Amino acid sequence: MTHMQILGMGNKIIECLRVARMIERYGERFLCRVFTTQEIAYCQRRHLASQHFSAHWAAKEAVLAALGSKPPEGFRYQEIEIKSDSSTDRHVLLRGPLQELVEHRKIIEWKVSLAHCRSHATALVLALGEGHAG
Repeated sequence: MTHMQILGMGNKIIECLRVARMIERYGERFLCRVFTTQEIAYCQRRHLASQHFSAHWAAKEAVLAALGSKPPEGFRYQEIEIKSDSSTDRHVLLRGPLQELVEHRKIIEWKVSLAHCRSHATALVLALGEGHAG
């Protein structure tokens, strides 16, 4: 019998004011360096967008922690996309060398939890794969 087991876990907290200042100072240049077009559109549609950007950035950092390795040479944050279908249904999409790492680690599912308030945003990410019951 097979069951899902946790292959990795990442948790990250980000200061929302820091992200808001980066958006204010660098604008589209910052957003396009860190987020995908879809993430930018999703966050900009939300009230208090900088809190949503902060939560998505925290999730990207948590994904890296769950993978348990340093980012590969030439890594770009857009290679991790946090796809939000609703306020509770989120998916992780990876591109490039990170996707190869996921395949090597046999990760088949991600669980993502985001939370934010005025001052901080946090993300918890679980990387799941199949294990065998003894």
